[in-house]
Amino acid sequence: MGLISFVKGVGQRLFGGAKNENQAVDLKQNMDALGLDTKDITVEMDGDKAVLKGNVKDQATLEKAALAVGNQEGVSAVEIGDVAVASAEPASVFYEVVKGDTLWKIAEAQYGKGNGAKYTLIFEANKPMLSDPDKIYPGQTLRIPPLK
Repeated sequence: MGLISFVKGVGQRLFGGAKNENQAVDLKQNMDALGLDTKDITVEMDGDKAVLKGNVKDQATLEKAALAVGNQEGVSAVEIGDVAVASAEPASVFYEVVKGDTLWKIAEAQYGKGNGAKYTLIFEANKPMLSDPDKIYPGQTLRIPPLK
């Protein structure tokens, strides 16, 4: 998975718009508050790049952790450092939302024409970061899980 790029000026504001000395701590707390099983993941900052290290139970948890950290204002990239994944599974594709996108349109583009109804897979793959399928925004990065 390596390095995932994000739009630095887009995303949820955790830091009140000001540079926070404890940005890594705030990112970790936000990630954990989402209810992801990320207790064994640490977050370190290298400039505006977040580095994840530790252990996770599966690929989906790792990808959600990366999105939870990367979709925050001020983070330009998330590097998957030394992370052990207990249960291997296929990696997801990452997609940056553009103006006019809906989850239906994204599902059709990623899974093929006529597969718009599979938007629910994308929505579920991005929970709890997404609370409503109609609330996506340009610049946001989403997980697109492989079809089974």
